[in-house]
Amino acid sequence: MAGDHWISDNDLATLKRLLEGQKKVDSGPWPLTPPVSVHRVELFIGLDSDGKRFLTRNPVEPPEDSLFAPSVGAASTTVRSPGNFLDAPGPAQPPAVPPLAEAPAVPAVTAVTAVTAAPSGPVATGPIQPHRWRGSMLAGAVADALGAPIENDTIERIRERTTPAGLVDFIPAYDGIGTITDDTQMTLFTCDAMIRANIARRTGRPSDVHQELQLSYQRWLHTQGTPWERARGPHETSERPGGWLLDHRELFHRRAPGATCFFALKEYARTGERATFTHTVNNSKGCGGVMRAAPVALWSEAPAEVFAVGAASAALTHSHPSGYLPAGAFAVIVGQLVRGGELGAAIDLARHLLRGWDGHEETVACLEQALRLAEQGPPTPEKVASLGGGNVGETALAIGVYSVLSTQDLSSAQLVAINHNGDSDSTGSIAGNIAGAIYGEQALHRAWLDRLELREVISTMADDALTEFGPSPRSDDQWLQRYAIPR
Repeated sequence: MAGDHWISDNDLATLKRLLEGQKKVDSGPWPLTPPVSVHRVELFIGLDSDGKRFLTRNPVEPPEDSLFAPSVGAASTTVRSPGNFLDAPGPAQPPAVPPLAEAPAVPAVTAVTAVTAAPSGPVATGPIQPHRWRGSMLAGAVADALGAPIENDTIERIRERTTPAGLVDFIPAYDGIGTITDDTQMTLFTCDAMIRANIARRTGRPSDVHQELQLSYQRWLHTQGTPWERARGPHETSERPGGWLLDHRELFHRRAPGATCFFALKEYARTGERATFTHTVNNSKGCGGVMRAAPVALWSEAPAEVFAVGAASAALTHSHPSGYLPAGAFAVIVGQLVRGGELGAAIDLARHLLRGWDGHEETVACLEQALRLAEQGPPTPEKVASLGGGNVGETALAIGVYSVLSTQDLSSAQLVAINHNGDSDSTGSIAGNIAGAIYGEQALHRAWLDRLELREVISTMADDALTEFGPSPRSDDQWLQRYAIPR
């Protein structure tokens, strides 16, 4: 999953080409057509402690030659570094503020305006269908793993590396086959939060789904190399993070974690102030908020509540409306599908709910573009590229939706979603979550499923969610201990 503000090698190559062209212009004769006006533009490029580039101001010293050297990894928009970067010394930080007595609550309606026309299709409110829910979780992970090794490659490069048709099977990534990325990792931690919050809600314990989401993402931050005492935040006092998910050391691997997610969670760990729709931490609309939101689909039969929690889950790390509103829409779409709804009606409902929120315009426009594009014949990488790269929330959701609308089976939807010039693992994950919720677990490509990393963990988490949100949830001591719920 790509971040938002790092300068990639492609960006730098373009800048270098322009500078070289300027040298030729400066050394040549005055142009035959004099310009009407001339504008001087200065760019200052900073290097952080990991060698990643970003635009800055007030340079303190001339740039080094290494500034124009290629970055390590497939894309410099994500954290891809050896060693313990996540806790490496960096610039001096302001002193930590004293812990707050209580984290600020997410306002329920602050960002909501009046809803416009009602959706035309039926709203699915039935029970969660197990084969659809399991299909959603597993298909999202499979497509994430398919897209992992080609993230941010051009389609030309993908074809060179794989087949003339693009990638059609797993190829090595992260020293393995079928290896997942941070997209699936964070989806698992979202599901873990949903289960913990629902246990508290139905058993009469203090319940705050937003804080459960925050703490679950802090636990994910811990798996990325941050010691728990530095990841948990000032309001959490446990000596170690609890719950069965943390027992799986395979999750303790960095798989290109998004810079925006990482820094937002580190900021919460420092201050204990939870980001909300009004208490913002950045202006990011990266896809890291939407790609992890599928499990919010289970939270309620009420689509508006699912939307609000989905959007709030993304707003913990992404403060631009196009960073969090796609997550609300995505959760609603998956929620409708796992309850037996139809895709067209689910998208229509999501668009209806979107229009009730400030800042919805970009997300609605991208969804509508995906709908129109799906009517224009078979999918192609070029058509996918016309929707964007998928590195921001609204285009990631649009590509996921288009990939499912333009195909007739689960595997085809997954392959369309990853074969393009962009954030292939995130768009694949989103498309997989949607398509899996339509076609069900039985439609999964067996050869892919058999090689999927952490397949049993993902299946177990999906089954636990079915138990918790099913007709007979457990309340025994073993269940409470499994999710670190105090008795």
